[in-house]
Amino acid sequence: MATVCPWWLGYFLINPFRRWRQDPRKILAPYVRQGMTVLEPGPGMGFFTLELAERVGPAGRVIAVDIQSKMLEKLKRRAAKRGLLERLETRLVGPASMAIGDLNGKIDFALAFAVIHELPPSAAVFLEIAAGLKPGGRLLVAEPRGHVRLAAFEAELAAAAKAGLTVIERPSIAGSHAALLKK
Repeated sequence: MATVCPWWLGYFLINPFRRWRQDPRKILAPYVRQGMTVLEPGPGMGFFTLELAERVGPAGRVIAVDIQSKMLEKLKRRAAKRGLLERLETRLVGPASMAIGDLNGKIDFALAFAVIHELPPSAAVFLEIAAGLKPGGRLLVAEPRGHVRLAAFEAELAAAAKAGLTVIERPSIAGSHAALLKK
């Protein structure tokens, strides 16, 4: 299994200065709307999750799936402080699966930001996400250039294609390889 980011590094990932390079509002604005159901595997302490919850509004829902309880606990505290907890569902899962079978065909958008390289073989991850997406549902994948070489990112996209996901855009995200995929 790949190396998972230790929970305590989550504090560095939610640092407000990160917004100068990777502003969640700008990154998510083209893709997330009111009323959507959104999946976020590996949300950490919620750098993107809180913006997702803002964007889906009271009628929407964000499902954050992680293998680390401390990440999810901090995420829930941060969401509660911002009045967003009712829009957020957290799931503590094991390392082999996201256990999202109950979401099959219900997800409008999924965000996998700097996480695919930390999960079990990407083929399995993309199969789970693809099954969860509605027809026409989208997945934004971004991997850090410092951890994931371009060839490895392209291999991830090849695994996504085998799962039935098609690259429709290559958005520019600072410090990242990125692709928007559609079911």
